[in-house]
Amino acid sequence: MTAPLLVFVHGWGFGPGVWDGVREALPEGESVAVDLGFYGPPSIPELPAKRPIVAVGHSFGALWLLHERPFAWDGLVLVNGFPRFTEGDGFAPATPRRLLDRMIARFHTAPEAVTADFLRRCGCEVPPPEGLNAARLGEALRALSDWDARAALTSPALALAGVQDSIVPPDMTEQALAGIDIAWHPDGGHLLPLTAPGWCAERIAAFAAGLTA
Repeated sequence: MTAPLLVFVHGWGFGPGVWDGVREALPEGESVAVDLGFYGPPSIPELPAKRPIVAVGHSFGALWLLHERPFAWDGLVLVNGFPRFTEGDGFAPATPRRLLDRMIARFHTAPEAVTADFLRRCGCEVPPPEGLNAARLGEALRALSDWDARAALTSPALALAGVQDSIVPPDMTEQALAGIDIAWHPDGGHLLPLTAPGWCAERIAAFAAGLTA
């Protein structure tokens, strides 16, 4: 049976390059990356018909996949991901909505500074790339505050999470992804694609192989 095509989606404040290390570490098979257009034109690669697809989303990228359903997939991997970000409607622990409200209010006047601050909170000291698209980042920031895609999260799915993740802490991950297999990186934070690319690639590849075994 044909090996699944891996389709990678980056998170808020990042671009498709966040996946470069993971894609290079994959043992076999093809992969493509979606660009949500935070620093350039958005693009979704044309996907082949009748081939198994594994969607892989980092952080907001996982929420975007579940909410937007831009293509069908046979399996989903959430890396530092979630089906909802803000608390409410019985969804707790999670990020207080007031934090997103403050971030959104400040973003209107200082998008570059807000984005850079967020990247630093994630553990990324590199400044945002040039060409920041404030409109698309602002739209996605509001989506982080408002979207709830819990009903769309179904098996087969795998979550890769960091015990040291300060953006999506373990207790939030466990309640948000109850019933989903979670692989924990003991030293990992919110940027597993950057800090543990080989670890991610190994588990993504094993999950994909299991779908066609």
